[in-house]
Amino acid sequence: MALLIGFVLDQQVQLQRAFSAPFDLRSRVGTITPAELLATDREQVLAAFAGPPALHRFPRMMAERVLELCRTIEVRFQGDPSRIWAGVDDAAQLRSRLTELPGIGPMKADTMMVVLGKQLGVRPKGWRQLLPTHPTLGDVRDADGLLAYQTMKRAHKRAARTAGGG
Repeated sequence: MALLIGFVLDQQVQLQRAFSAPFDLRSRVGTITPAELLATDREQVLAAFAGPPALHRFPRMMAERVLELCRTIEVRFQGDPSRIWAGVDDAAQLRSRLTELPGIGPMKADTMMVVLGKQLGVRPKGWRQLLPTHPTLGDVRDADGLLAYQTMKRAHKRAARTAGGG
């Protein structure tokens, strides 16, 4: 669940903040399991996101998105995030399940496929064929790798802005 929450929060904040937020959320409300977060008073969850320090640049919106993620996992996967990838027929089905989660679009789903396959051993049929050809967060294994990834990502964004005339 921490991995999923981290990916949901990984936008418009530093990567380290997005992926440390699940730990902070658990420290503040006592849980990150979907059923328990949903049973927690909504205002308490919102306050936990607001901090201080805030868990995200947009704490209220992201608290709502995490609660929506929890509802989806409760309804579709019986409250068990691992059921998202357990028993899938192939990588296309896994990718489809990931993109159906609140806050997870195609780019995040691709990166999650890398993390699941390369770091967690979740390798459904055809998984390698669906992986992005460029380095992703899923390829990061240590601090040096993170620095290289972030440097490459910044250069890519600069090039895209230049090409777009911005």
